[in-house]
Amino acid sequence: MTSASREWDSSAYHRLSGPQLSWGKKVLARVRLRGDETLLDAGCGTGRLTGDLLQALPRGGVVAVDLSQNMLRTAREQLGPQFGEQVRFVAADLQDLPFDQAFDGIFSTAAFHWVLDHDKLFRSLYGALRPGGWLRAQCGGGPNLERLRRRMAVLAASPRYARFLGGFAEPWTYSDAKTAAERLRRAGFLNVETGLEPALTVFDNAAKFSEFVRTVILHRHLERIPDAGLRDEFVEELTRQAAEDDPPYSLDYWRLNLSGDVA
Repeated sequence: MTSASREWDSSAYHRLSGPQLSWGKKVLARVRLRGDETLLDAGCGTGRLTGDLLQALPRGGVVAVDLSQNMLRTAREQLGPQFGEQVRFVAADLQDLPFDQAFDGIFSTAAFHWVLDHDKLFRSLYGALRPGGWLRAQCGGGPNLERLRRRMAVLAASPRYARFLGGFAEPWTYSDAKTAAERLRRAGFLNVETGLEPALTVFDNAAKFSEFVRTVILHRHLERIPDAGLRDEFVEELTRQAAEDDPPYSLDYWRLNLSGDVA
């Protein structure tokens, strides 16, 4: 993985990630905490949910991990002044975490689908948990963004873009619930529960749809297209097609819920 492909426009993501925040809050509401745990926020992004975790841990702490230095910088700016030493920030690959039995629990939302090898991911997470620890997570799964992805594939194969995107494999793993459960069990997790839920997301207009798709979904594709005009045309064509959907400017998101425990 190149350094460029690890990075995000974290300022834009922080502003645009309202859908991810709302999904994550629902996951966090299902987590029962004593308030003194040490937790890992796996794929913390800009720290919007990390702050909620910290609020629920008055006697505990969080290690916030992300592969992107930009994301970590924004998270540190957002959380450092309020939480100080209660939160630490670590740049690391979730498939190869530098922790051994360090955490009471792992929380993660909107991150795991960016990791291609989920067997390696779940082994890494399992090894970072103490006996009695737990994993509560959510990511994209199943038919996530199927409509948009079909359109992207057609566009990428067209003569205008094939030289940049031809043969480019999708940068995501969208697992079904059964496969995810099998992988979690292979990694050693017990009491495994997985399930898919729809999360249709609708934007007010073309401009909001376009900015979100460009920043949150397409950045790995767009960084392969060297010409700014072509990048704009790629996003504009997907936005034009989305205008014809019912409802217009909607994304067919599906969320994969994951939970498991360590003996």
